[in-house]
Amino acid sequence: MPARPQLIIDDPWLEGHEAAIVGRMQRFEQERKAIAARGCSLSSIANAHLQFGIQLDIAANVWVIREWAPQAKAVSLIGEFNDWQRDRHPLQLSAGGIWELELPADTLKHKEKIKLHVVGADGSKRDRIPACIRRVVQDPRSNDFCAQIWQPESDYPWQHDFDPKTIDSPRIYEGHVGMAGEEPQIHSYRNFAHEVLPRVAKAGYNTLQLMAVQEHPYYGSFGYHVSSFFAPSSRFGTPEDLKYLIDTAHGLGIAVLLDIVHSHAVKNLAEGINNFDGSGHQYFHEGGRGEHPQWDSKCFDYGRPEVRCFLLSNVRYWLEEFRFDGFRFDGITSMLYHSRGVRAFSSYDDYFGPDADADAILYLQLATTLSRELRPGALLIAEDMSGMPGLCRPVSEGGIGFTHRLAMGIPDYWIKLLKDQRDEDWNIDELWGTLANRRIGEATIAYVESHDQALVGDKTIAFRLMDKEMYDHMAKGDDHCVIERGIALHKMIRLVTLVAGGEGWLNFMGNEFGHPEWLDFPREGNDWSYHYCRRQWSLVDNPELKYHWLADFDRELMKISEDFKLLGAAPAQCLKVDDDNRVLILERANLIFVFNFSADRSIPDYTFGIPGHGEHKLLLNTDAHAFGGHGRVDPKVTYPVDAMAHEMKIYTPSRSALVLGPAEAADS
Repeated sequence: MPARPQLIIDDPWLEGHEAAIVGRMQRFEQERKAIAARGCSLSSIANAHLQFGIQLDIAANVWVIREWAPQAKAVSLIGEFNDWQRDRHPLQLSAGGIWELELPADTLKHKEKIKLHVVGADGSKRDRIPACIRRVVQDPRSNDFCAQIWQPESDYPWQHDFDPKTIDSPRIYEGHVGMAGEEPQIHSYRNFAHEVLPRVAKAGYNTLQLMAVQEHPYYGSFGYHVSSFFAPSSRFGTPEDLKYLIDTAHGLGIAVLLDIVHSHAVKNLAEGINNFDGSGHQYFHEGGRGEHPQWDSKCFDYGRPEVRCFLLSNVRYWLEEFRFDGFRFDGITSMLYHSRGVRAFSSYDDYFGPDADADAILYLQLATTLSRELRPGALLIAEDMSGMPGLCRPVSEGGIGFTHRLAMGIPDYWIKLLKDQRDEDWNIDELWGTLANRRIGEATIAYVESHDQALVGDKTIAFRLMDKEMYDHMAKGDDHCVIERGIALHKMIRLVTLVAGGEGWLNFMGNEFGHPEWLDFPREGNDWSYHYCRRQWSLVDNPELKYHWLADFDRELMKISEDFKLLGAAPAQCLKVDDDNRVLILERANLIFVFNFSADRSIPDYTFGIPGHGEHKLLLNTDAHAFGGHGRVDPKVTYPVDAMAHEMKIYTPSRSALVLGPAEAADS
C-alpha cells in the first residue's frame, strides 16, 4: 500500500481524513487476505446461488435443497410434489445454521411450485420462498407468490459475445420492461427486445439500463422493494426471455446494466426474506437500525459475513448467468451512512465521521472489485446524493470502486428553475456553475430527468414546459407560443446538460421525444389503470406531430457525442458568461457551444474569445427547421477565428444553441 493514497494526493483537502481513508483500504486488504487464507478467491466465496436454494446435482442424480436459517427450529420442503404437506420432507440442520435435504432427481419437475415451511426461533410457522430461488411466479387468482422449479432441458443458446470495454462513454437509455409498450398492459422481455431495442439503437444510445428486473411483489414499487434477489421478475416472462433481451442488445452493440437493489429489501414476510428464521435479524439489522422509515423497508446487516456472501453472490449471478455488463447500484447514500444520508452534507467531516458505515463501505468495495474481476470493463454506477469523495475512484487509490456516479443535483436544479423562475430571469452564471460542479477525476453521468422526475405528482420536463397545451397543439401547422418555447428549451436544456454535466449521459425512455404527462402504476387510487404506465410511441412515429422533431434532435446529439468523443473529453471550459444577454459559450472536445437563452434577443456579430484558429462550421443547430426551429442560421456559413485577436463573431438567435467545429474536422 502506498505511503499516501492517490485520492489524497489528488485532493489535499482530504489530508485531515487520511486515517479514515487508509483505514478503509486496510480493512479491505485484511478481508482479501482472510479470504485467501482460506484458500478462496473473492469470486469463489460469492457462491450462495450455487450452494443454496433448489439445486439439481446431475452427477449424483439428486436434488439438493439447502437454506441458511441459523435460528430456525425446523424447516421442511412443501409443494405440488407432496400436496403441500408440511411434515413429509423435513430438512436436517448441519453446521453453520444450514438446513439440507436430498431427493431423487425424479421427485421434482420443471415448473413445479414449491416453498419452505419454516418454524422460526420465535415459534412462528410460515411458508416461505427460498432466499436464493431463481424463479418466482404469482397466482393470477389469489395473487400469492410462489417459488417455481426452473430446470429447462437445455441452456439458453447465446448468440452474441460482448465486451463492455468497448463502451468508453456510456449513453444510457433507462428502460422499464413492463411499461415499454403502448397498450395498457404489462409488456414482456421479448416485446422489449423486438419493439424497443431497435429504437434504442436507432436513437444512438450505447447502453441500456433495466429497471425492476429483480422480483418484487408490488408492481408499483418500480422494482425497488425487492423480495427475491436471484429471480428475474416473472411478470415480464421467463429467465430465457430476459437472456434473449440481453443477447439481442449485445447483437446491436448495446451494453446492458441491471438496476440492482442492495440498499434495502421489502418487509413482506410472505414474499421476501424478512425475519426468515424467526430471529428478527438474520439478513437485516436488529431493531430500529434494521428499519428504513422513509422507504418502509428493511436494511441489510453488511457486517455479517453471510449477508455479504449473499449479496456478492447476487452480483456474480447476474453477471455470469445473464451476462449483464454492470450495474446501477440503487440507494447508495442510504448504505454509506448510519443516518441513511437524510441530512445536509456541508464539509468533508460529514463523509468520514462516525456516521459513515464502515461495514457498508467494505461491502461496496468488495462488490465493485468482484464485478470488475468477473466482467472487466463493467460499468458500475452509484446513485449517491451525498457526494462521497472517492466513491468513483479505484479501491487501491482510497476509493470505493465505482466507475461513475449520477449527477443527482442537476435534475433537481432544472425542476426548481422551471418551477420558480421565468427563463427570462435565469442566472446564466449560476446555471453554468451548477452543471459544472463535480469532482474532477470521478466520472459523472449527467441527466435532465430520469424516471424519478416523471412519477405521479410530478411532470416530465416536456410537460412542465408545455403542460396541457400538449394535448391540443402538437400537430404540425398549429403554431402556439407555449409549444414553440417548450420545444426550443427542451433541446437547449438537454444539450447544455450533456456538454457541461458529466462524462456520461442518461435518458429515461420516451423523454428524448418529450413524452407528455407522468408515470403512474396501476393502483387502487387510479382504479388500477395502466393509462399512465406505458409509452406512447405512436406520438413520435406520427410524422404529422411535432414529437419527432425532438427525437431527431436527440439522435443528432447522440451522434455528435459519439463522433467527437464528447463525453470522454476533458470537462467543458467556459469561454463566456453573459448574464445581460443570457448567453453562455462553452468549449469541449475542440467544439464550441453557443447558447442564447434570451426569449427575444437575437444578436448579430456576437464576439467572444476562442482558443485555436482556423475556420469553423456549423455542426448542430437547435433552431434548424428539421428540429422544429425557425431556421434563422444559414448552415453553409463558415466562422473564421481572428488570428490576431483570437476572437470569433457569430449570429446567435434567441432561444437557440449552436454547435461549431473546426472545418477540417467537420468535413472528415
